[in-house]
Amino acid sequence: MSLFSISRLNLNRNNIHTPNQALEATPKYNSSILEDMFLEDTEFIDKSFSRWKELREASTLLKVWAQQRSSIYAYDCLSGFLISAILAYLLTRQQISMSMKAIQIFRVTMNFIANSELWSRGLYFPQEGQSSITKEERIQFKKSFPVVICNPSGRFNLAFRISRIGFAELQDEAALTLKCLEKCKDGGFEEIFMTKIDYAAKYDYCIRINLKGKKEAYALGFCSDNECWRIYEEKVHGILTKGLNDRAKFIRVTWRNAESQWSVEDGMSTLDKEPLFIGISVSNVEKAFRMIDIGPNAGNSEEVQEFRKFWGEKAELRRFKDGRIAESTVWESEKWARHLILKRIVEHILTRHLSLLKENIVVAVDQLDFSLLHGAGDPISYTESLLKAFDVLSKRLRLVPDIPLKVSSVQPLNSAFRLTSAFPPEPHLLASEKNEFVKLNNAIPSCIQPLEVMIQLEGSGNWPMDEVAVEKTKSAFLLQIGESLQKLWGMTCIATEDNVDVLLSGYAFRLKILHERGLSLLSKESENGQEKRVSLTDKKLFICSQHSSMINGLQSRYPIYASVARLAKRWAASHLFSACLVEEAVELLVASVFLNPLPFNTPCSRITGFLRFLRLLSEYGWTFSSLVVDINNDLSQSDKKEITDNFVLSRKVQGENGVRPAMFIATVYDKTSEAWTGSSPSALELKRLVAYARSSANLLTKLIFQDQIGPYRWECLFRTPLNNYDAIVLLHRDKLPDPQRLLFPSEVAHGKLVVRGHASKCFQPVLLPRDLKGRPEEVKSKLLVDFDPLRFFIRDLEKEFSTTFKVWYDLLGGDAVGLTWVESYSSKKRKQEEVVEKDEYDPSKLLKSVGDAGKGFVKSIYFLKPPRLSN
Repeated sequence: MSLFSISRLNLNRNNIHTPNQALEATPKYNSSILEDMFLEDTEFIDKSFSRWKELREASTLLKVWAQQRSSIYAYDCLSGFLISAILAYLLTRQQISMSMKAIQIFRVTMNFIANSELWSRGLYFPQEGQSSITKEERIQFKKSFPVVICNPSGRFNLAFRISRIGFAELQDEAALTLKCLEKCKDGGFEEIFMTKIDYAAKYDYCIRINLKGKKEAYALGFCSDNECWRIYEEKVHGILTKGLNDRAKFIRVTWRNAESQWSVEDGMSTLDKEPLFIGISVSNVEKAFRMIDIGPNAGNSEEVQEFRKFWGEKAELRRFKDGRIAESTVWESEKWARHLILKRIVEHILTRHLSLLKENIVVAVDQLDFSLLHGAGDPISYTESLLKAFDVLSKRLRLVPDIPLKVSSVQPLNSAFRLTSAFPPEPHLLASEKNEFVKLNNAIPSCIQPLEVMIQLEGSGNWPMDEVAVEKTKSAFLLQIGESLQKLWGMTCIATEDNVDVLLSGYAFRLKILHERGLSLLSKESENGQEKRVSLTDKKLFICSQHSSMINGLQSRYPIYASVARLAKRWAASHLFSACLVEEAVELLVASVFLNPLPFNTPCSRITGFLRFLRLLSEYGWTFSSLVVDINNDLSQSDKKEITDNFVLSRKVQGENGVRPAMFIATVYDKTSEAWTGSSPSALELKRLVAYARSSANLLTKLIFQDQIGPYRWECLFRTPLNNYDAIVLLHRDKLPDPQRLLFPSEVAHGKLVVRGHASKCFQPVLLPRDLKGRPEEVKSKLLVDFDPLRFFIRDLEKEFSTTFKVWYDLLGGDAVGLTWVESYSSKKRKQEEVVEKDEYDPSKLLKSVGDAGKGFVKSIYFLKPPRLSN
């Protein structure tokens, strides 16, 4: 302490002398010297902690809490020492007492950090035997620093490094933690102490700026009160705050300018290798996706000049509907691409004010969009025309006159109607009333997938009681409805033994009738000693309608939800999990991310939401916990207890197929988790799902933080490794019904080729102009409704080889099918080898049978691994 004069290190003095620079006060530099001088002056902490076990335990909890949150456990925010100092201060203020447990002290500390008004004045320890800190000194502390925690001697500010933005983040994290304590099960222990809250999962938009060789970052020199890279952070933060305005809730700018391996011998020339990192939490989606920002009125010349100087060529004078004439910036965008508006704003203002090139600014926002696009656009843009077509169909169904029972309600069931379909259907020319295809010179798809629509009829007591008779009666109603639609409005209706499809405005709608008793007889009931059971079709329809209604409501509350669900479905299918994870289960998993975001805020970007979906899938305790998705807060305490009892029972009793449900997702309409996860994924499938999700989450996090050079880039999130299967079936790409959906053509460079097949000429996925000649009726008859060769091929494999191998596939557009030997086959193989080898257990011959089942569709089959023998 005696090395330097303390009086010369007060906040008003300058201790950095540089030529041609005004001698301004250097409070941060002075505080850093004082920090070294008072480094060992920790008696005020030691005295408190040495005699109080619970306080030490609370300190440990707080430090674990902070270390899990990288945005606050940072150089400009919190440290372990500051946590101890805050606890010591609370003790002196008698806000914590020795009667408290560690978790109570933790709660009091969180509440103090988040809500205390003392922060506005600063934290000052009581002076023992000394004169108190004067009012002028306190004012000087608050003038020099945004946060003040004065050490007991009153000499310097322990929190001199905490920035205003860092402290705002700290208070927000403390407030979220208080919510976890109140709302999460088990007091939020998992969310508070076990969940890693890093930049990638916390912020909606993450930005990297490459400043290597950017001398402007050091323009203010190294000899200043604040480090030059901290000054540059503040400059970037100021530009973004002004440009984004109310779009952003928090903007965090950090420059970890030195690599973790950096040593003094490397010198300062290496300090710009790491990118400057920006995390942005948006206030809400509506503001973030806004296309117009209104500036000052035309008459205010000074403000107008400043506005034009900031925005440059993007500033323009506009007249608005209310008659106002004002400066504005306009970000015209397609509806499906509005998530890119914030990226465009960031790129514009940073390139304009920091002289950066666009290639040096990486905004994590659209790198995964390629997986959902058809050509240059997103098929989600066709949803409006789909909903208009459904509205027309709904009105016409209600007007059908010549049926015994009128149509009372019409409800869409397909995920395309709730905006969560990975690939919403595009209008098909052959499914429209107009015959525009006659003059068409381009090829069009030959297949169209129908969209399920549920119909309810007026109530009647004349329905038959027999289940088969009910289904026959439904078919009769549907046929009569189809004939009426065709007769009254000239609509094309296609009837099969099981379904009636209606073509309208470019779409195919598959009509389904929900039997009126299906609403009240959803489970087995006992009546007069006889068992009565509702039709399984009615039960499925009712559950689908409930699910669809709830997801529709959720989508209206969280506009970004649908795009996250689409990415999640695309990811699951790309890794051949189409059989394991049905799309409704994916929707519920993503819904949980939005409904239960703690310890985060609700995600407002598709990449952040997708990352949290992957982490939920990989980190959730599926073995020991049920996932309850309560979309509308409909579940009572008795409902939740029933779900818990059902979950416990599911871990003891096997299902109908002899498999215990490995993933238990409960909703108000499905408290037993039978609808979407009753039979799949199995324990082995879930283990594989978790492993893939963990790997993808780690890769995505790494891609957000740093640019990857080489093969492991963004597209790898949707490129599955084929060496993890025992055999691979490659399909003819030109025979896929939607070849444009194929992201990466599959290639196998290892294994033994056992089958090579030629493509069939019977099916073409497109109709060429020469196929569209003839009468409209003849041409329309070439349209294949609900035909998918992959789906039929998979059905045949699962039917014929169910005890031999497990089939893994991608129903959204993959050209590869993975096969893994099942345990029962390996057991049979062992027994046969003990006696004599039989052809029926020869893997190569079995794979040739697979080729025969898919003749004309299978391109090749590779045998990679023999079955592992088991006793």
